[in-house]
Amino acid sequence: MAFDPVKSMLGAGGKHGLADNEKRDPIGLAVAALNKFAQSDLIDRLGIRKSSEQTVYRVTSAGFKAAGAAGRTFARVGGQGGGKRVPSVQGNGLFDLTPSEDEQMLVDVVTEFANEVVRPAAAEANETCAAPEDLLKASLEIGLPILGVADDLGGIATERSAVAGVLVHEALSHGDLGLAVASLASGAVATALSLYGTDEQQSTYLPAFTGDEVPAAALVLAEPTALFDPLAPATIATKTGSGFVLNGIKSAVVRGAEAELFLVGAELDGKPQLFLVESKTDGVSIVADPSMGVRAAGLARLVLKDVEVADLALFGDADTYREVVQNSRLAWCALAVGTGQAVLDYVTPYVKQREAFGEPIAHRQSVAFMVANIAIELQGMRLVTYKAAGRVAQGKDASREIALARRLCAERGMGIGNDGVQLLGGHGFVKEHPVERWYRDLRAIGLMEGAVLV
Repeated sequence: MAFDPVKSMLGAGGKHGLADNEKRDPIGLAVAALNKFAQSDLIDRLGIRKSSEQTVYRVTSAGFKAAGAAGRTFARVGGQGGGKRVPSVQGNGLFDLTPSEDEQMLVDVVTEFANEVVRPAAAEANETCAAPEDLLKASLEIGLPILGVADDLGGIATERSAVAGVLVHEALSHGDLGLAVASLASGAVATALSLYGTDEQQSTYLPAFTGDEVPAAALVLAEPTALFDPLAPATIATKTGSGFVLNGIKSAVVRGAEAELFLVGAELDGKPQLFLVESKTDGVSIVADPSMGVRAAGLARLVLKDVEVADLALFGDADTYREVVQNSRLAWCALAVGTGQAVLDYVTPYVKQREAFGEPIAHRQSVAFMVANIAIELQGMRLVTYKAAGRVAQGKDASREIALARRLCAERGMGIGNDGVQLLGGHGFVKEHPVERWYRDLRAIGLMEGAVLV
């Protein structure tokens, strides 16, 4: 039987093993679930499927085009109100970015998953443009899709989990950025539903994400246009008598070939809005769109042609859209930090062992200074990302902090990837070493929109 991190903690009456008057830590349930994973034999018995067992052609074939995945039916459930929300974290007035004890435990266990499961599967997933099915199932078993979902809605968040989310994104991308995005994509939609969905939207869609068979889902903001501005999408939504009609093309759709639900950005009456679109809706089709980096995420294009959706599909308002864009960019910053750390951890021992002219190349000042600069820039990226996450968790305006983090991580993240390749010389150019893949992945930080969310 598959390990269920939520059910395994349920006590009598459906409580999470706590008395009614007992206070729960913000991420204590997540840590408990992940610790159960670490103590289980799942890692030892996890087999990574060979490329021949994967439907690789769905994303790698340039000519592939198909209708949206024929997934489940999301039965509309009536309800009124703005939906349930997790409370913001109460600040203590201190400027302290040190992870709490629970957060550090969370990082340790996810890091183990990244090192033992994600990293070994990364090279093949990059070549096949698809995440191994067993790896994705393992990510479900450790509760990744529900880390940002409110406890009352079947998740494990009792407070705004932006900091925990950033830590998880960073730890997973240390294993591989593409596989991290693939593993976190469904959780992005579930988190958005928990944070911004109405009661009806939460009741209709969230039970699927908190159950045993979590659907593939994608937060879709990007479009294949030059100088794309996420706040001015070219995809158009038109109001009709009973709902809306969507037309446009979206890009960078994570696991597009198998996704069952999309959260799509479009313009409605001159303002950016989000819409929930089920993959089986008429007019939805998926086109293969393999990319330079983040290949393991199975990126595709989503084509919307006269797609009719009900009034339930309208998700939040223009302010919600802007907040989703910001928090998605924060998640990408965390991914950049994790991948940048992977580069540093790889090149540091390499330059100490690689010899030229009878001595390690680390003895050359130009090499030593380049490694030191990677460490300095990486720490700056981490600090500004953590600070932005802390403000988001407390319900404060983090627009400035996220903008600074985005600019720094996009520029210096790409620079760290470039320096990593440079430090390995000819080895940095070949696939025998993972640095060339990390370089390609880090190029995406300043380009990607959506896909992940904290």
